[in-house]
Amino acid sequence: MAVAGTADSFARPGDILNTALRWREEGREVALATVVSTWGSSPRPVGSHLVIDGDGSFEGSVSGGCVEGAVIRAARHVIATGERQMLEFGVTDDEAWEVGLACGGRIEVLVVRVE
Repeated sequence: MAVAGTADSFARPGDILNTALRWREEGREVALATVVSTWGSSPRPVGSHLVIDGDGSFEGSVSGGCVEGAVIRAARHVIATGERQMLEFGVTDDEAWEVGLACGGRIEVLVVRVE
């Protein structure tokens, strides 16, 4: 499976939300990931979005690339099950180190299916 992003990973939040709506109107299954809290140094601010479809295509950014692979995997699970997930990444989290969040901070990302 190829994961495709856009050249403009840091699009305005409204653009990402419009993309989520457009993808739903096209019949795609969609999840939306949103940075809901940060502490210390974080790659993206609260309110940043990443929209993901069931095939793993995405637009936007919640981490500047640090943890997006893990968020995309979680989003595909959310799409399949409908169960929202709250993800937390920080310097003490083993998974955060594995995916590269060594920036000294912590982020929480809420992932929900777009109905």
